[in-house]
Amino acid sequence: MRSTCLHHKHLQKEHPFRTEMAKRLKPQLFVSRLSFFTTNEKLKTLFSPFGEVTEARLVKDPRTQRPKGFGFVTFDSEVEAQNALKAMNGKIVDGRLIFVEVAQARRDEDATS
Repeated sequence: MRSTCLHHKHLQKEHPFRTEMAKRLKPQLFVSRLSFFTTNEKLKTLFSPFGEVTEARLVKDPRTQRPKGFGFVTFDSEVEAQNALKAMNGKIVDGRLIFVEVAQARRDEDATS
């Protein structure tokens, strides 16, 4: 017979971070308000203390190839991504206040329009 601890009942609820992360193969974070001088390598270096960064990609203007000031960081595990989100959201990097959140899964209908 298994007993349920009532004061830990809140742990049984699905956390929004987990629900969103479960929808993708690897956990990915969206990082905004980055300096325009940030590079893919610098982005990876910023987030690598929290775990294995499998990809760090800045979004660039297709015409000028200049960064748009936001990007994506993909981690090997959900725990690493969650730790990075907690630690880096609201930090000042290169003189700019950055925001970090769980990247939203792209819907097929959005990608084709």
